[in-house]
Amino acid sequence: MNGARSKSPKRSTSRKPPASRRSASSCGKKLRTSTFAFPRERKEPLNDAKHVRNAVARFDQVEGVSDSTRDAAWTRVKRAATKFGVDVSERSWRELGRKTRGKKSKSGKGKKSRAKAS
Repeated sequence: MNGARSKSPKRSTSRKPPASRRSASSCGKKLRTSTFAFPRERKEPLNDAKHVRNAVARFDQVEGVSDSTRDAAWTRVKRAATKFGVDVSERSWRELGRKTRGKKSKSGKGKKSRAKAS
């Protein structure tokens, strides 16, 4: 064997991240438009429980959509929440961000001051 080594094919210098770290678009798997709460904007994907919880948390941050679009998106979010077993207590997207009864405000504003009787 004259010390000659068999040639192996050249390795690529660019490395792809493991499949678990690749985004859906880089894997060639595109989400269907119907998978999004806001399909025209392709915002707030609803493909699993984690994404549904995130969509509820960020629902009011989506800009440039009408109230009727939000109503339709909220319907999709509620349907996905039921499918994936996510508890959503709000009946409407308009209830998001409202304070619930029984919670005290941190700032102390809104407290009624009592006048001392002399």
